[in-house]
Amino acid sequence: METLNGISALTLIFTALLLLAIGYRFYGLFIAQKVLRLNAKNSTPANEFADGQDYVVTNKNVLFGHHFAAIAAAGPLVGPVLAAQFGYLPGTLWILIGCVLGGGVHDMLVLFASIRHKGQSLASIAAKEIGPTTGLVAGFAILFILILTLAGLSLACISAMHEAPWSLFTVIMTMPIAIIMGLIMRYRKDSVLFASVLGGVLLIAGIIGGHGLMQMEQISNLFHWRVSTISIAIAVYGFLASVLPMWLLLVPRDYLSTYLKIGTIIMLAVGIIFVNPNMEMPPLTSFIHGGGPIIGGPVLPFIFIVIACGAISGFHAIIATGTTPKMIGNEKDILFVGYGAMLVEGFVALMALIAACTLVPGDYFAINTPAHLYADFLKANPSLHMVDLPHFSEKIGVDLQGRTGGAVSLAIGMAHIFNSIPFMDQLMAYWYNFAIMFEAVFILTAIDAGTRVGRYFLQEMIGGFVPRFKDKNWWPGIILCSFLFTFAWGYLVFTGNVSSIWPLFGISNQLLAACGLIVCTTMLLRMNRGKYALCSAIPGVFMALITFWAGYLQVMDIYLPAHDYLLASLAIAAMALMCIVFVAAFRKWSSLLKNKGSYVDYYGEVVKEVVER
Repeated sequence: METLNGISALTLIFTALLLLAIGYRFYGLFIAQKVLRLNAKNSTPANEFADGQDYVVTNKNVLFGHHFAAIAAAGPLVGPVLAAQFGYLPGTLWILIGCVLGGGVHDMLVLFASIRHKGQSLASIAAKEIGPTTGLVAGFAILFILILTLAGLSLACISAMHEAPWSLFTVIMTMPIAIIMGLIMRYRKDSVLFASVLGGVLLIAGIIGGHGLMQMEQISNLFHWRVSTISIAIAVYGFLASVLPMWLLLVPRDYLSTYLKIGTIIMLAVGIIFVNPNMEMPPLTSFIHGGGPIIGGPVLPFIFIVIACGAISGFHAIIATGTTPKMIGNEKDILFVGYGAMLVEGFVALMALIAACTLVPGDYFAINTPAHLYADFLKANPSLHMVDLPHFSEKIGVDLQGRTGGAVSLAIGMAHIFNSIPFMDQLMAYWYNFAIMFEAVFILTAIDAGTRVGRYFLQEMIGGFVPRFKDKNWWPGIILCSFLFTFAWGYLVFTGNVSSIWPLFGISNQLLAACGLIVCTTMLLRMNRGKYALCSAIPGVFMALITFWAGYLQVMDIYLPAHDYLLASLAIAAMALMCIVFVAAFRKWSSLLKNKGSYVDYYGEVVKEVVER
């Protein structure tokens, strides 16, 4: 273990890039060719049901940008930063292993399943592959999880943009820029490159110009919005993104924001290459057994829950059965869009972990420990005192102690890395505000796509009782379902009540990931894939068991001792609903393994059973 102390960040980056590239080239291709047997000749929903509104064949590079922007929210920034409490080694191992063997497989399979089922939701797929009752239970569980997720993400976005006028201005500017790009790509042939360059130039102008404009007090005051104002604005944006054609706002804005996201990570990677800082955080800390100031539980099983989106995420199943499958024009693009985007998100998560772990441990804990707990923490751990943080606070002009979450740690980590470059010490305030904006853009692109998927989902559920709602082009249904779903999470955000249920996100998100893998395993068994179904069955069962374990500890050791019966009830409800789905799926597995049937399905493949598409 001593050889891992003081390892350079550069070594970790090159190792990670090598492993992720090998994973894509070999395991990702294996899943595409042997397990899924992707075929470019198969018609996709985007071609079959093209309507210019939701079902739109989209350039695979643009679609990659949309998909990556939609799945990469706060999770790959916040989760790894919090997991740094255990040391850099557990988080690094799980991000790399989880991405290649779990997250990438999950995203590819769920996207494939949705494309083979007309671009429908995971609940609809479960109903057809397992049974109607299972689909209904899965539907309620997914809707419950999605509302909590979007409300929690919105609160994180509000926290990032509140008292940050430059960030707010830049985020707002991405919307008209996206509309311009959408119009160009829609009505000008072969214009993706032109629209991309124009959008990138306008985005850079918005970032630089916004920084200059915010130096003018009168203009700056216009963007000092209250929390309630930002809450309403985010809900209004979510509603508009869910009803307007995807090509007009949602897809080009997500594609545009990908420039900022990947560009920032590349800048950080380049900075690490030049500076080559050491990992100041040890491989393992004394908190791996529990009792940490940020995460109370032990590294096992909580590392799998805390990292969440950086390695495998159930929220990705919502996007992969929502907007993305309705825009893929070629089945073979599933590898690039699904598996590729997940690996890029894993790299983002690793960069966030590295940025946090290059900080002096005392500074890291001072930033991420809640202010009211810091005095007791320092008394119990006197060696973990602040070192550079007072200097950073002075340069930035903001008290950085007790600012938990990913944005501040990432910003200070970047400042710490660039501090070794001449003259960069004078730009700390710039990097801090830039990172805050960076996180806000990350989160908002998940909110818009998630809201649109929620609208699809609600239309499907209501359509089971009122068939008219299943018509995706029926405007009364579109407007009503968009309003109801947006109001559900928007009300929680506006009242602030959802802030107390954020800890549930990790458990519910990973349960949903397990659900996606287990439902897709059922589909693979039905499609006569035999032993290849183990590629999804093993990570699916593993995530189910590990998440139930973490949920049990969360309820028994944290919620109930604190008399937080509401959170305990919600956690138990989420686990109970998913348990019903899992048991039904396992029974279906047993039935399919005994099934010797041989039929030809819609795609000309020999399967054990034929189900409705």
